[in-house]
Amino acid sequence: MTRQVGARIVSGRRCEGSEDMGVRRGMTRESGGRQDGLRGDGARWVDPCGREDRFADQEEFSRRTLAAADFPVYGVVRGADPDGDALAAFETCDGWLSWVEVCSGDWTSADGPYVTVRTYRPGADRPGALPELEDVVEDERDRVYEQLGVDEGDCPGRVRALREWITVDGEPCAVEVHEDLRDFWDRPDAPLLGLGSAPGAGPVWAGRLRVDGLTVTVCGRGVAPGSLELAPIADVERHLRGRTALLRGLAARRARYVPVEERELAPAAGLEAHRAVIEHCIAESAAIEAQVRAGRTPRLPRGLRGETGALRWEAAVRQQMRLGSEGREEAVAAVTAMVNHLNRLSRQTQWVVGTAEGVAAIEEVIRYTVFASEVASLPAQRAWEQLWRDRAGGAGDGWEEQRLGEQLWLAAWEQWREARAGR
Repeated sequence: MTRQVGARIVSGRRCEGSEDMGVRRGMTRESGGRQDGLRGDGARWVDPCGREDRFADQEEFSRRTLAAADFPVYGVVRGADPDGDALAAFETCDGWLSWVEVCSGDWTSADGPYVTVRTYRPGADRPGALPELEDVVEDERDRVYEQLGVDEGDCPGRVRALREWITVDGEPCAVEVHEDLRDFWDRPDAPLLGLGSAPGAGPVWAGRLRVDGLTVTVCGRGVAPGSLELAPIADVERHLRGRTALLRGLAARRARYVPVEERELAPAAGLEAHRAVIEHCIAESAAIEAQVRAGRTPRLPRGLRGETGALRWEAAVRQQMRLGSEGREEAVAAVTAMVNHLNRLSRQTQWVVGTAEGVAAIEEVIRYTVFASEVASLPAQRAWEQLWRDRAGGAGDGWEEQRLGEQLWLAAWEQWREARAGR
């Protein structure tokens, strides 16, 4: 089975030493965005430097994909800003278009109005293929964080289930709505955080309905469900041009972004940068693992995304270069191995986080990484180096040798613990 997805741009960076829990395997993603630099005739756009606009090819690909749709695609005809209509996302599976999502409204405002409408092809809405409405709401909050930099929080707000009516093809249609209201004024720390006047503090809701045998999911912010009217899209070109404008708008915003590698950062004190990046990456891994155990869609908490992890990573790399007298490539490799060492150890044991011996282990890993010190856990450090080399280089026959290497590594740490407890 092969899949291709045209989806929203994701701007958050994961910590370089952590494992990727994002896009599903075997699936490629194409970005969606809005506003700026649009030629209304849909012709190829060239920037002042003469570079051909890559978005014209993406628009043509989306045009061909939607032309092959064998089901009507629903969108908003009343209740949102029609100037903001755009193709937001789509997915194909084995050559068939599975679903199409369009958006309408002001994507640049966390207050809205903004609505997305996703139409599923009959058969693509089988049990288990449809996201929970709570996840649809979180996808919208992710969009606002990734595109606008507004963090509306990870914990649920005041959640309620409503029965609403959405007009479809001129007829009112009953729909069960999941609504999540983040009222920042209710938070005791709101005055300290300045969240009381934060944009996007209103409700975000999602609902699902059946229309002529099709499943349609609607999500909105800054607009009431009852004020919406849906109908099959007649002017696909408007949505295609809106997608291209959206992509250009996001690209223009990102063109102003200065990579952390090129920024001037405050100098780190001692080994604090190494400690900070380890703490951040272990928290990332623990958060994802907890969601998987709970049966939820893995979703990195927004507080751990964005520049925070990237800045901590860059600070650790620079400190590694300075203290370890290493070039950048060598320092990146050292920090990567260090983070993965403690990340895996925290997953394989119960004592790394929140215990005195965990703190001691972290300090020894850092000192060995930076100074190659003769630490008490030297056998465990060397066992990890071998395990990491085998994994990176693909040495051995595979799983059995890696399993043996991991057992030797964990046994070395247990011996270190016993020796430390007996002294």
